[in-house]
Amino acid sequence: QGSDSSDSANVKRLREKGISVAVGHAPENLKDAEVVVVSTAIQRDNPELMAAREKRLPVVRRAEMLAELMRLKNCVAIAGTHGKTTTTSLVATLLDAGHFDPTVINGGIINAYGTNARLGDGEWMVVEADESDGTFLKLPADVAIITNIDPEQPERQSVGEGK
Repeated sequence: QGSDSSDSANVKRLREKGISVAVGHAPENLKDAEVVVVSTAIQRDNPELMAAREKRLPVVRRAEMLAELMRLKNCVAIAGTHGKTTTTSLVATLLDAGHFDPTVINGGIINAYGTNARLGDGEWMVVEADESDGTFLKLPADVAIITNIDPEQPERQSVGEGK
């Protein structure tokens, strides 16, 4: 079960898979949850997060849960300043074409799947490793692809010392 702030194509896909998804955040959405997984976008005053803590439920960050899922398969993680989504899509498509039936978690929509994630039956998992908050360091990849490294927002970077 889960919740999201708005009804979306992803919510619809989850419901089609038989997963209960509430629209809006409220304590009653927790129902009989045993653990709560949150993304970095969830604020501390989120009613579900507050209710989970009140009930003393384990609260796990998305990257930590992703790391646990990655331990179950051979994993390719794609990181870098630019091109992560495209490269993740390419690797997933290649593995799929090779009949490896990978599980895929991407930051953007993969055209071949019409979604950003798919559950495969194969031994491989392909993930877009988002470095913006440092959580990608927790991901246990067997293969790591770094597309490039450069400052994403150079206007925020210091020019140097001795002005």
